[in-house]
Amino acid sequence: MSNHDDPHDHGTMPMADASVRRASVSDTPAIGIVQAEVFTRAYAGRLPSEVIAAFEPVAFTRAWRDGLSNPPAGAHALFVALAGPQVVGFVAVGPSQDPDAPSDQAEVTVIGVHPSGRRQGHGSRLLNASADHLRSLGAGSMSAWVLVDDEETRAFLRAAGLEPDGAHRDRVVSPDGSTLREVRLSCLLGP
Repeated sequence: MSNHDDPHDHGTMPMADASVRRASVSDTPAIGIVQAEVFTRAYAGRLPSEVIAAFEPVAFTRAWRDGLSNPPAGAHALFVALAGPQVVGFVAVGPSQDPDAPSDQAEVTVIGVHPSGRRQGHGSRLLNASADHLRSLGAGSMSAWVLVDDEETRAFLRAAGLEPDGAHRDRVVSPDGSTLREVRLSCLLGP
């Protein structure tokens, strides 16, 4: 039998060009670049220019490297979305910090896909990987906070099954005490 007849020979089959995996320390520079771009665009016009100026890849890289080198206890995880070998998105999840959350509720603490990688399924793959990870650790529900006027992210999360649950908060976002209103969306994870 030739290699072309072997159903287990994947050498001639096309390789996936999009995937999600757990992040490693070596991914942190790429995550920093993606986060800086995503945050700069998301908060432009909403935050003072000196706060926006702090959204730079090196600072984000350092924070992610520290977090992966000394991970917190619990269900915390960081995943990256790949287009071929290139990191184009990331998501961090962990136990919910909300005082009204049930003990088995987890939270998407941050999610972002580089603008050039959007509408290609990377965000959905990141959320699915997060839900699978959290479900495997016994989480019964998942939540995410989104700016009240960020219709694009809210629509994305709602399409993924997260719905507004009535909670809101005002997050301090600058040294002068300015706040932005966020709403919480959540969903059950189920078996």
